Amino acid sequence: MTTSKLKKCTGTQAVVSSARIEASRIGIDILKKGGNVVDAAVAVGFALGVCEPSTSGLGGGGFMLLRLADQTEPVFLDFRETAPRKASENMWRRNPAGRVADHENAIGGKSIGVPGEAAGLFYALHHYGTMDKASVINPAAELADSGFTVTPMMESHFKKGEPFLKKYEGSRRVYSDENIIRAGRICRNPELAAVLRSLASHPDDWFYTGELADRMIADIRKDGGVMTKEDLEHFVPVLRAPVQGTYRGYRIYSSNLPSSGGTHIIQMLNILENFEVGALKVNSAEYLHLFSEAFKKVYADRAGYMADADFYEVPVRGLTDKAYARHIAAGISLERCSPVSVEDPWQYEHPDTTHYSIGDSRGNLVSVTKTINHFCGSCLVPEGTGFLLNDTLADFSTAAGDINAVAPLKKPLSTMSPTIILKDGKPFAVLGSPGGERIICTMVQVISKLIDHGMDIAEAIASPRMTENTKNKIVYESRMAPAEISRAEQLGHRMEQVLPYDIKMGGMQGVVYLPDGTMEGSADPRRDGVALGY
Repeated sequence: MTTSKLKKCTGTQAVVSSARIEASRIGIDILKKGGNVVDAAVAVGFALGVCEPSTSGLGGGGFMLLRLADQTEPVFLDFRETAPRKASENMWRRNPAGRVADHENAIGGKSIGVPGEAAGLFYALHHYGTMDKASVINPAAELADSGFTVTPMMESHFKKGEPFLKKYEGSRRVYSDENIIRAGRICRNPELAAVLRSLASHPDDWFYTGELADRMIADIRKDGGVMTKEDLEHFVPVLRAPVQGTYRGYRIYSSNLPSSGGTHIIQMLNILENFEVGALKVNSAEYLHLFSEAFKKVYADRAGYMADADFYEVPVRGLTDKAYARHIAAGISLERCSPVSVEDPWQYEHPDTTHYSIGDSRGNLVSVTKTINHFCGSCLVPEGTGFLLNDTLADFSTAAGDINAVAPLKKPLSTMSPTIILKDGKPFAVLGSPGGERIICTMVQVISKLIDHGMDIAEAIASPRMTENTKNKIVYESRMAPAEISRAEQLGHRMEQVLPYDIKMGGMQGVVYLPDGTMEGSADPRRDGVALGY
Protein backbone atom coordinates (compact mmCIF):
# COMPACT_ATOMS: atom_id res chain seq x y z
CA MET A 1 0.00 0.00 0.00
CA THR A 2 1.41 3.40 -0.94
CA THR A 3 1.03 6.22 1.55
CA SER A 4 -0.17 8.46 -1.29
CA LYS A 5 -3.38 6.40 -1.35
CA LEU A 6 -4.17 7.08 2.31
CA LYS A 7 -6.93 9.67 2.71
CA LYS A 8 -6.65 10.92 6.26
CA CYS A 9 -7.51 13.96 8.38
CA THR A 10 -7.55 14.92 12.02
CA GLY A 11 -9.86 17.14 14.04
CA THR A 12 -10.13 18.33 17.60
CA GLN A 13 -13.71 19.62 17.26
CA ALA A 14 -15.28 17.43 14.58
CA VAL A 15 -14.67 15.28 11.50
CA VAL A 16 -16.91 14.79 8.46
CA SER A 17 -16.09 12.01 6.00
CA SER A 18 -18.28 11.82 2.91
CA ALA A 19 -18.20 10.72 -0.69
CA ARG A 20 -17.49 14.23 -2.08
CA ILE A 21 -15.30 17.06 -0.84
CA GLU A 22 -18.07 19.59 -1.53
CA ALA A 23 -20.43 17.74 0.82
CA SER A 24 -17.77 17.33 3.51
CA ARG A 25 -17.06 21.08 3.37
CA ILE A 26 -20.75 21.87 3.75
CA GLY A 27 -20.93 19.60 6.80
CA ILE A 28 -17.91 21.26 8.41
CA ASP A 29 -19.37 24.71 7.70
CA ILE A 30 -22.63 23.77 9.42
CA LEU A 31 -20.72 22.61 12.49
CA LYS A 32 -18.61 25.78 12.55
CA LYS A 33 -21.81 27.83 12.49
CA GLY A 34 -23.00 26.12 15.66
CA GLY A 35 -25.05 23.30 14.22
CA ASN A 36 -24.85 19.85 15.74
CA VAL A 37 -23.87 16.60 14.02
CA VAL A 38 -27.45 15.92 12.89
CA ASP A 39 -27.73 19.38 11.30
CA ALA A 40 -24.46 18.59 9.51
CA ALA A 41 -25.68 15.15 8.48
CA VAL A 42 -28.86 16.54 6.95
CA ALA A 43 -26.91 19.23 5.09
CA VAL A 44 -24.41 16.65 3.81
CA GLY A 45 -27.29 14.41 2.71
CA PHE A 46 -28.89 17.12 0.59
CA ALA A 47 -25.48 18.13 -0.80
CA LEU A 48 -24.57 14.58 -1.88
CA GLY A 49 -27.83 14.45 -3.83
CA VAL A 50 -26.44 17.37 -5.82
CA CYS A 51 -22.78 16.43 -6.35
CA GLU A 52 -23.06 12.62 -6.32
CA PRO A 53 -26.43 12.30 -8.07
CA SER A 54 -25.77 8.87 -9.55
CA THR A 55 -25.79 7.21 -6.11
CA SER A 56 -28.34 9.03 -3.94
CA GLY A 57 -30.66 12.00 -3.72
CA LEU A 58 -34.25 13.11 -3.23
CA GLY A 59 -35.45 10.20 -5.37
CA GLY A 60 -33.98 7.58 -3.02
CA GLY A 61 -33.86 6.50 0.60
CA GLY A 62 -31.60 5.06 3.26
CA PHE A 63 -30.74 4.58 6.92
CA MET A 64 -29.34 6.83 9.65
CA LEU A 65 -27.74 5.59 12.87
CA LEU A 66 -27.14 8.34 15.41
CA ARG A 67 -25.99 8.69 18.99
CA LEU A 68 -26.09 12.03 20.73
CA ALA A 69 -23.93 12.42 23.82
CA ASP A 70 -26.94 12.57 26.13
CA GLN A 71 -28.50 9.38 24.74
CA THR A 72 -27.99 6.07 26.49
CA GLU A 73 -28.55 4.09 23.27
CA PRO A 74 -28.16 4.96 19.58
CA VAL A 75 -31.26 5.43 17.41
CA PHE A 76 -31.78 3.79 14.01
CA LEU A 77 -33.88 5.75 11.50
CA ASP A 78 -35.24 3.76 8.56
CA PHE A 79 -36.24 5.83 5.53
CA ARG A 80 -35.78 3.01 3.03
CA GLU A 81 -38.08 3.13 0.00
CA THR A 82 -41.27 1.05 0.00
CA ALA A 83 -43.08 -0.74 -2.78
CA PRO A 84 -46.22 1.05 -4.05
CA ARG A 85 -49.62 -0.21 -2.89
CA LYS A 86 -50.37 -1.64 -6.34
CA ALA A 87 -47.02 -3.44 -6.68
CA SER A 88 -47.19 -7.15 -7.43
CA GLU A 89 -45.10 -9.99 -8.79
CA ASN A 90 -47.09 -9.72 -12.04
CA MET A 91 -46.32 -6.06 -12.68
CA TRP A 92 -43.30 -6.83 -14.89
CA ARG A 93 -43.41 -8.52 -18.25
CA ARG A 94 -41.45 -11.79 -18.50
CA ASN A 95 -39.43 -13.29 -21.33
CA PRO A 96 -39.83 -16.97 -22.34
CA ALA A 97 -37.20 -17.95 -19.74
CA GLY A 98 -39.32 -16.38 -17.00
CA ARG A 99 -36.96 -13.47 -16.35
CA VAL A 100 -38.11 -9.85 -16.20
CA ALA A 101 -38.16 -8.44 -19.73
CA ASP A 102 -36.44 -5.24 -20.88
CA HIS A 103 -35.05 -4.37 -17.43
CA GLU A 104 -38.53 -3.32 -16.28
CA ASN A 105 -37.66 -3.90 -12.63
CA ALA A 106 -34.48 -1.80 -12.93
CA ILE A 107 -35.22 0.96 -15.47
CA GLY A 108 -38.16 3.35 -15.63
CA GLY A 109 -41.54 3.63 -13.97
CA LYS A 110 -42.02 0.01 -12.90
CA SER A 111 -38.75 -0.03 -10.96
CA ILE A 112 -39.44 2.90 -8.63
CA GLY A 113 -40.11 2.60 -4.91
CA VAL A 114 -41.68 5.39 -2.86
CA PRO A 115 -38.72 7.72 -2.11
CA GLY A 116 -37.96 8.29 1.57
CA GLU A 117 -34.98 10.62 1.68
CA ALA A 118 -36.82 13.91 2.17
CA ALA A 119 -39.03 12.47 4.93
CA GLY A 120 -36.06 10.83 6.63
CA LEU A 121 -33.80 13.86 6.62
CA PHE A 122 -36.59 16.15 7.83
CA TYR A 123 -37.47 13.71 10.63
CA ALA A 124 -33.85 13.66 11.80
CA LEU A 125 -33.57 17.44 11.61
CA HIS A 126 -36.73 18.18 13.60
CA HIS A 127 -36.20 15.50 16.27
CA TYR A 128 -32.43 15.67 16.77
CA GLY A 129 -31.13 18.77 15.00
CA THR A 130 -31.04 22.41 16.06
CA MET A 131 -31.20 24.43 12.83
CA ASP A 132 -34.06 25.46 10.56
CA LYS A 133 -34.61 23.83 7.17
CA ALA A 134 -33.27 26.70 5.11
CA SER A 135 -29.92 26.67 6.93
CA VAL A 136 -29.25 23.03 6.05
CA ILE A 137 -30.79 22.98 2.56
CA ASN A 138 -29.57 26.27 1.07
CA PRO A 139 -25.90 25.20 0.85
CA ALA A 140 -26.96 22.30 -1.39
CA ALA A 141 -29.14 24.63 -3.51
CA GLU A 142 -26.21 27.02 -3.93
CA LEU A 143 -23.99 24.09 -4.94
CA ALA A 144 -26.55 23.03 -7.56
CA ASP A 145 -26.58 26.57 -8.98
CA SER A 146 -22.82 27.18 -8.96
CA GLY A 147 -21.91 23.67 -9.99
CA PHE A 148 -19.17 21.19 -9.17
CA THR A 149 -16.44 19.42 -11.11
CA VAL A 150 -17.36 16.08 -12.67
CA THR A 151 -14.93 13.33 -11.67
CA PRO A 152 -13.91 10.37 -13.84
CA MET A 153 -15.90 8.07 -11.52
CA MET A 154 -19.07 10.14 -11.96
CA GLU A 155 -18.55 10.20 -15.71
CA SER A 156 -18.29 6.41 -15.75
CA HIS A 157 -21.57 6.10 -13.83
CA PHE A 158 -23.46 8.23 -16.33
CA LYS A 159 -21.84 6.61 -19.35
CA LYS A 160 -23.22 3.27 -18.16
CA GLY A 161 -26.66 4.78 -17.75
CA GLU A 162 -26.60 6.91 -20.89
CA PRO A 163 -28.59 4.54 -23.16
CA PHE A 164 -31.43 4.54 -20.62
CA LEU A 165 -31.19 8.19 -19.57
CA LYS A 166 -31.83 9.16 -23.19
CA LYS A 167 -35.30 7.60 -22.97
CA TYR A 168 -36.64 10.38 -20.73
CA GLU A 169 -36.84 14.07 -21.53
CA GLY A 170 -36.09 15.20 -17.97
CA SER A 171 -33.05 12.92 -17.81
CA ARG A 172 -31.69 13.95 -21.21
CA ARG A 173 -31.80 17.63 -20.36
CA VAL A 174 -30.05 17.33 -16.98
CA TYR A 175 -27.69 14.36 -17.21
CA SER A 176 -27.34 13.19 -20.80
CA ASP A 177 -25.66 16.24 -22.30
CA GLU A 178 -22.03 15.59 -23.29
CA ASN A 179 -21.10 19.02 -21.95
CA ILE A 180 -22.36 18.20 -18.46
CA ILE A 181 -21.23 14.73 -17.46
CA ARG A 182 -17.69 14.59 -18.79
CA ALA A 183 -14.78 14.54 -16.36
CA GLY A 184 -13.31 17.95 -15.65
CA ARG A 185 -16.39 19.89 -16.69
CA ILE A 186 -18.66 21.84 -14.35
CA CYS A 187 -22.09 20.31 -13.73
CA ARG A 188 -24.85 22.76 -12.81
CA ASN A 189 -28.43 21.81 -12.03
CA PRO A 190 -30.73 24.84 -11.72
CA GLU A 191 -33.85 22.64 -11.73
CA LEU A 192 -32.66 20.79 -8.64
CA ALA A 193 -31.62 24.08 -7.03
CA ALA A 194 -35.18 25.36 -7.45
CA VAL A 195 -36.64 22.17 -5.95
CA LEU A 196 -34.31 22.41 -2.96
CA ARG A 197 -35.28 26.03 -2.32
CA SER A 198 -38.93 25.05 -2.49
CA LEU A 199 -38.29 22.31 0.05
CA ALA A 200 -36.74 24.91 2.34
CA SER A 201 -39.67 27.32 2.06
CA HIS A 202 -42.66 24.93 1.96
CA PRO A 203 -44.04 22.65 4.70
CA ASP A 204 -42.23 19.32 5.10
CA ASP A 205 -44.92 17.36 3.27
CA TRP A 206 -44.67 19.46 0.10
CA PHE A 207 -42.39 16.84 -1.46
CA TYR A 208 -45.12 14.23 -0.97
CA THR A 209 -48.34 16.20 -1.37
CA GLY A 210 -47.66 19.27 -3.50
CA GLU A 211 -47.06 20.11 -7.13
CA LEU A 212 -43.71 18.29 -7.10
CA ALA A 213 -45.48 15.08 -6.12
CA ASP A 214 -47.88 15.53 -9.03
CA ARG A 215 -44.96 15.83 -11.43
CA MET A 216 -43.31 12.69 -10.08
CA ILE A 217 -46.48 10.61 -10.30
CA ALA A 218 -47.30 11.87 -13.80
CA ASP A 219 -43.93 10.77 -15.21
CA ILE A 220 -43.91 7.47 -13.31
CA ARG A 221 -47.40 6.57 -14.54
CA LYS A 222 -46.58 7.71 -18.06
CA ASP A 223 -43.80 5.12 -18.09
CA GLY A 224 -46.01 2.31 -16.85
CA GLY A 225 -45.37 2.60 -13.12
CA VAL A 226 -48.06 1.83 -10.55
CA MET A 227 -47.21 4.41 -7.88
CA THR A 228 -49.97 6.81 -6.88
CA LYS A 229 -50.19 10.10 -5.01
CA GLU A 230 -51.56 8.11 -2.05
CA ASP A 231 -48.27 6.18 -1.87
CA LEU A 232 -46.34 9.41 -1.55
CA GLU A 233 -48.74 11.02 0.91
CA HIS A 234 -48.58 8.10 3.33
CA PHE A 235 -44.83 7.52 3.40
CA VAL A 236 -43.37 7.81 6.91
CA PRO A 237 -39.87 7.05 8.20
CA VAL A 238 -39.64 4.45 10.95
CA LEU A 239 -37.64 4.67 14.16
CA ARG A 240 -36.20 1.28 15.11
CA ALA A 241 -33.82 -0.11 17.69
CA PRO A 242 -30.41 -0.87 16.18
CA VAL A 243 -29.01 -4.38 16.40
CA GLN A 244 -26.14 -4.61 18.83
CA GLY A 245 -23.42 -6.95 19.98
CA THR A 246 -19.90 -7.00 21.35
CA TYR A 247 -16.49 -7.81 19.91
CA ARG A 248 -13.52 -8.21 22.22
CA GLY A 249 -14.89 -5.68 24.69
CA TYR A 250 -16.18 -3.18 22.12
CA ARG A 251 -19.92 -2.48 21.80
CA ILE A 252 -21.15 -2.62 18.17
CA TYR A 253 -24.38 -0.93 17.02
CA SER A 254 -25.57 -1.29 13.45
CA SER A 255 -28.56 -1.42 11.11
CA ASN A 256 -31.64 -3.47 11.87
CA LEU A 257 -34.05 -4.93 9.33
CA PRO A 258 -35.00 -4.20 6.60
CA SER A 259 -31.21 -4.21 6.34
CA SER A 260 -29.55 -7.55 6.92
CA GLY A 261 -26.17 -5.86 7.20
CA GLY A 262 -26.02 -5.12 10.92
CA THR A 263 -27.21 -8.59 11.92
CA HIS A 264 -24.59 -10.33 9.81
CA ILE A 265 -21.76 -7.97 10.76
CA ILE A 266 -22.37 -8.89 14.40
CA GLN A 267 -22.78 -12.58 13.50
CA MET A 268 -19.48 -12.55 11.63
CA LEU A 269 -17.64 -10.77 14.44
CA ASN A 270 -19.07 -13.31 16.91
CA ILE A 271 -17.58 -16.10 14.79
CA LEU A 272 -14.19 -14.38 14.52
CA GLU A 273 -14.11 -13.90 18.29
CA ASN A 274 -13.47 -17.65 18.57
CA PHE A 275 -10.15 -17.31 16.72
CA GLU A 276 -6.89 -15.45 17.39
CA VAL A 277 -7.36 -13.11 14.46
CA GLY A 278 -4.77 -10.66 15.77
CA ALA A 279 -2.10 -13.36 15.52
CA LEU A 280 -2.73 -13.79 11.79
CA LYS A 281 -0.90 -11.70 9.21
CA VAL A 282 -3.45 -9.53 7.42
CA ASN A 283 -4.30 -11.02 4.01
CA SER A 284 -2.11 -14.07 4.55
CA ALA A 285 -3.45 -17.37 3.23
CA GLU A 286 -4.59 -18.30 6.75
CA TYR A 287 -6.35 -14.95 7.17
CA LEU A 288 -8.12 -15.20 3.80
CA HIS A 289 -9.13 -18.78 4.55
CA LEU A 290 -10.66 -17.99 7.94
CA PHE A 291 -12.59 -14.99 6.70
CA SER A 292 -13.77 -16.91 3.62
CA GLU A 293 -15.06 -19.85 5.65
CA ALA A 294 -16.88 -17.59 8.11
CA PHE A 295 -18.36 -15.37 5.38
CA LYS A 296 -19.78 -18.42 3.59
CA LYS A 297 -21.65 -19.48 6.73
CA VAL A 298 -23.00 -15.96 7.27
CA TYR A 299 -24.15 -15.49 3.67
CA ALA A 300 -25.84 -18.90 3.74
CA ASP A 301 -27.91 -17.69 6.71
CA ARG A 302 -28.59 -14.42 4.91
CA ALA A 303 -29.95 -16.31 1.92
CA GLY A 304 -32.13 -18.54 4.05
CA TYR A 305 -33.60 -16.28 6.69
CA MET A 306 -33.50 -12.55 5.99
CA ALA A 307 -36.48 -10.51 4.79
CA ASP A 308 -38.57 -7.49 5.75
CA ALA A 309 -39.42 -8.23 9.40
CA ASP A 310 -42.68 -6.29 9.05
CA PHE A 311 -43.83 -9.15 6.79
CA TYR A 312 -41.97 -12.22 8.07
CA GLU A 313 -40.54 -13.47 11.35
CA VAL A 314 -36.74 -13.29 11.18
CA PRO A 315 -34.51 -14.94 13.84
CA VAL A 316 -32.29 -11.89 14.45
CA ARG A 317 -31.67 -12.80 18.09
CA GLY A 318 -30.54 -16.30 17.15
CA LEU A 319 -28.35 -15.12 14.30
CA THR A 320 -26.55 -12.69 16.62
CA ASP A 321 -26.24 -15.10 19.55
CA LYS A 322 -22.66 -15.93 20.57
CA ALA A 323 -23.53 -19.57 21.26
CA TYR A 324 -24.70 -19.94 17.66
CA ALA A 325 -21.45 -18.33 16.51
CA ARG A 326 -19.46 -20.83 18.60
CA HIS A 327 -21.36 -23.65 16.92
CA ILE A 328 -20.46 -22.27 13.48
CA ALA A 329 -16.84 -21.67 14.50
CA ALA A 330 -16.49 -25.26 15.69
CA GLY A 331 -17.36 -26.44 12.20
CA ILE A 332 -14.68 -24.35 10.47
CA SER A 333 -11.53 -26.25 9.55
CA LEU A 334 -8.37 -24.14 9.43
CA GLU A 335 -6.75 -26.63 7.07
CA ARG A 336 -9.19 -26.99 4.20
CA CYS A 337 -11.90 -25.14 2.26
CA SER A 338 -15.42 -26.38 3.01
CA PRO A 339 -17.87 -25.77 0.15
CA VAL A 340 -21.26 -24.30 0.99
CA SER A 341 -24.13 -25.16 -1.31
CA VAL A 342 -26.74 -22.41 -1.17
CA GLU A 343 -28.58 -20.64 -3.95
CA ASP A 344 -28.98 -16.91 -3.36
CA PRO A 345 -31.37 -16.04 -6.22
CA TRP A 346 -31.56 -12.30 -5.59
CA GLN A 347 -29.03 -9.57 -5.33
CA TYR A 348 -30.54 -7.51 -2.54
CA GLU A 349 -28.66 -4.39 -3.32
CA HIS A 350 -26.07 -3.01 -5.68
CA PRO A 351 -22.70 -1.33 -5.10
CA ASP A 352 -24.10 1.98 -6.25
CA THR A 353 -24.71 3.66 -2.89
CA THR A 354 -23.13 6.38 -0.74
CA HIS A 355 -22.15 6.74 2.90
CA TYR A 356 -20.96 9.44 5.28
CA SER A 357 -19.80 9.51 8.90
CA ILE A 358 -19.67 12.45 11.31
CA GLY A 359 -18.35 12.74 14.86
CA ASP A 360 -17.65 15.64 17.19
CA SER A 361 -15.62 16.27 20.34
CA ARG A 362 -18.67 15.92 22.58
CA GLY A 363 -19.20 12.34 21.46
CA ASN A 364 -22.11 12.97 19.10
CA LEU A 365 -22.07 10.48 16.23
CA VAL A 366 -24.02 10.08 12.97
CA SER A 367 -23.63 7.37 10.34
CA VAL A 368 -25.75 7.52 7.17
CA THR A 369 -25.97 5.17 4.20
CA LYS A 370 -28.37 6.14 1.41
CA THR A 371 -28.97 5.21 -2.18
CA ILE A 372 -31.03 5.31 -5.36
CA ASN A 373 -29.89 1.68 -5.90
CA HIS A 374 -28.13 1.13 -9.25
CA PHE A 375 -25.90 3.91 -10.54
CA CYS A 376 -28.39 6.46 -11.93
CA GLY A 377 -31.29 4.58 -10.33
CA SER A 378 -34.27 4.15 -12.64
CA CYS A 379 -32.68 6.68 -15.04
CA LEU A 380 -35.93 8.66 -14.86
CA VAL A 381 -35.75 12.34 -13.88
CA PRO A 382 -39.29 13.76 -13.48
CA GLU A 383 -39.80 16.84 -15.62
CA GLY A 384 -38.39 19.99 -14.06
CA THR A 385 -37.05 18.33 -10.89
CA GLY A 386 -33.39 17.66 -11.65
CA PHE A 387 -33.14 14.48 -9.54
CA LEU A 388 -33.12 10.80 -10.45
CA LEU A 389 -35.73 8.45 -9.06
CA ASN A 390 -34.61 5.16 -7.51
CA ASP A 391 -34.92 1.67 -8.96
CA THR A 392 -35.21 0.02 -5.55
CA LEU A 393 -37.82 -2.49 -6.76
CA ALA A 394 -34.91 -4.22 -8.52
CA ASP A 395 -33.78 -5.34 -5.05
CA PHE A 396 -36.77 -7.64 -4.70
CA SER A 397 -36.43 -11.26 -5.68
CA THR A 398 -38.14 -12.08 -8.97
CA ALA A 399 -38.63 -15.73 -7.98
CA ALA A 400 -42.35 -16.39 -7.59
CA GLY A 401 -43.48 -16.74 -3.98
CA ASP A 402 -40.06 -15.90 -2.52
CA ILE A 403 -40.02 -14.27 0.93
CA ASN A 404 -38.23 -11.35 -0.69
CA ALA A 405 -40.62 -11.04 -3.62
CA VAL A 406 -42.29 -7.67 -4.16
CA ALA A 407 -45.53 -6.93 -2.30
CA PRO A 408 -47.52 -3.78 -1.46
CA LEU A 409 -45.78 -1.49 1.08
CA LYS A 410 -42.92 -3.98 1.48
CA LYS A 411 -39.29 -2.88 1.75
CA PRO A 412 -36.65 -4.84 -0.14
CA LEU A 413 -33.90 -6.35 1.96
CA SER A 414 -30.76 -4.24 2.15
CA THR A 415 -27.18 -4.66 3.32
CA MET A 416 -26.58 -0.97 4.12
CA SER A 417 -24.87 -0.94 7.51
CA PRO A 418 -24.25 2.42 9.19
CA THR A 419 -22.34 1.43 12.32
CA ILE A 420 -21.24 2.98 15.63
CA ILE A 421 -18.67 1.40 17.97
CA LEU A 422 -18.21 2.30 21.64
CA LYS A 423 -15.49 1.30 24.10
CA ASP A 424 -16.35 1.53 27.81
CA GLY A 425 -19.36 3.67 26.88
CA LYS A 426 -17.27 6.19 24.97
CA PRO A 427 -17.07 6.70 21.18
CA PHE A 428 -14.50 4.60 19.38
CA ALA A 429 -15.59 4.68 15.72
CA VAL A 430 -18.39 5.64 13.35
CA LEU A 431 -18.26 3.74 10.06
CA GLY A 432 -20.15 2.78 6.93
CA SER A 433 -19.75 1.94 3.26
CA PRO A 434 -21.57 1.43 -0.02
CA GLY A 435 -20.92 -1.83 -1.84
CA GLY A 436 -24.15 -3.82 -2.09
CA GLU A 437 -23.91 -7.34 -0.70
CA ARG A 438 -20.18 -6.78 -0.14
CA ILE A 439 -20.87 -4.14 2.51
CA ILE A 440 -20.85 -6.86 5.16
CA CYS A 441 -17.41 -8.07 4.08
CA THR A 442 -16.04 -4.53 3.94
CA MET A 443 -17.35 -3.57 7.35
CA VAL A 444 -16.12 -6.71 9.11
CA GLN A 445 -12.63 -6.45 7.65
CA VAL A 446 -12.23 -2.79 8.61
CA ILE A 447 -13.59 -3.34 12.13
CA SER A 448 -11.27 -6.31 12.63
CA LYS A 449 -8.25 -4.39 11.36
CA LEU A 450 -9.00 -1.56 13.76
CA ILE A 451 -9.52 -3.81 16.79
CA ASP A 452 -7.46 -6.96 16.13
CA HIS A 453 -4.51 -5.37 14.37
CA GLY A 454 -4.47 -1.86 15.80
CA MET A 455 -4.41 -0.17 12.40
CA ASP A 456 -5.28 3.50 12.19
CA ILE A 457 -8.44 4.39 10.32
CA ALA A 458 -6.73 5.27 7.03
CA GLU A 459 -4.66 2.07 6.99
CA ALA A 460 -7.67 -0.08 7.87
CA ILE A 461 -9.75 1.47 5.08
CA ALA A 462 -7.06 1.39 2.39
CA SER A 463 -5.82 -2.12 3.19
CA PRO A 464 -6.57 -4.69 0.43
CA ARG A 465 -9.94 -6.45 0.77
CA MET A 466 -11.49 -9.76 -0.16
CA THR A 467 -15.07 -10.93 -0.45
CA GLU A 468 -16.81 -14.27 -0.29
CA ASN A 469 -20.48 -15.21 -0.24
CA THR A 470 -21.88 -18.65 -1.00
CA LYS A 471 -20.08 -19.24 -4.29
CA ASN A 472 -16.96 -20.81 -2.77
CA LYS A 473 -14.75 -18.26 -4.47
CA ILE A 474 -12.59 -15.58 -2.87
CA VAL A 475 -12.58 -12.32 -4.82
CA TYR A 476 -9.49 -10.31 -3.88
CA GLU A 477 -7.77 -7.06 -4.77
CA SER A 478 -4.60 -7.57 -6.79
CA ARG A 479 -2.38 -5.80 -4.24
CA MET A 480 -2.32 -8.99 -2.18
CA ALA A 481 0.89 -11.06 -2.23
CA PRO A 482 0.88 -13.70 -5.02
CA ALA A 483 2.51 -16.24 -2.70
CA GLU A 484 -0.40 -15.95 -0.25
CA ILE A 485 -2.91 -16.34 -3.07
CA SER A 486 -1.17 -19.53 -4.19
CA ARG A 487 -1.23 -20.91 -0.65
CA ALA A 488 -4.94 -20.11 -0.37
CA GLU A 489 -5.51 -22.05 -3.58
CA GLN A 490 -3.69 -25.00 -2.02
CA LEU A 491 -6.24 -24.92 0.79
CA GLY A 492 -8.92 -25.52 -1.84
CA HIS A 493 -10.13 -22.00 -2.58
CA ARG A 494 -11.00 -20.72 -6.03
CA MET A 495 -9.56 -17.24 -6.42
CA GLU A 496 -10.60 -14.29 -8.59
CA GLN A 497 -8.41 -11.19 -8.87
CA VAL A 498 -9.91 -7.72 -9.32
CA LEU A 499 -8.47 -4.21 -9.53
CA PRO A 500 -5.92 -3.02 -6.94
CA TYR A 501 -8.42 -0.51 -5.54
CA ASP A 502 -11.71 -1.93 -6.81
CA ILE A 503 -14.80 0.29 -6.57
CA LYS A 504 -16.97 -2.78 -5.96
CA MET A 505 -15.08 -3.40 -2.72
CA GLY A 506 -16.83 -0.41 -1.16
CA GLY A 507 -16.30 3.24 -0.36
CA MET A 508 -15.80 3.32 3.41
CA GLN A 509 -16.11 6.61 5.30
CA GLY A 510 -14.89 6.45 8.88
CA VAL A 511 -14.07 8.44 12.00
CA VAL A 512 -12.06 7.03 14.93
CA TYR A 513 -11.54 8.59 18.37
CA LEU A 514 -7.99 8.50 19.76
CA PRO A 515 -7.19 8.24 23.51
CA ASP A 516 -6.30 11.96 23.70
CA GLY A 517 -9.71 12.97 22.33
CA THR A 518 -8.45 13.78 18.83
CA MET A 519 -10.51 12.40 15.98
CA GLU A 520 -9.07 10.85 12.83
CA GLY A 521 -11.15 10.57 9.69
CA SER A 522 -10.54 8.75 6.45
CA ALA A 523 -12.27 8.31 3.12
CA ASP A 524 -11.87 5.26 0.92
CA PRO A 525 -9.25 5.64 -1.84
CA ARG A 526 -11.41 3.38 -4.02
CA ARG A 527 -13.84 6.28 -4.58
CA ASP A 528 -14.02 10.09 -4.62
CA GLY A 529 -14.59 10.61 -0.89
CA VAL A 530 -12.78 13.15 1.32
CA ALA A 531 -12.63 13.44 5.11
CA LEU A 532 -12.28 16.89 6.65
CA GLY A 533 -11.72 17.92 10.26
CA TYR A 534 -11.42 21.08 12.30
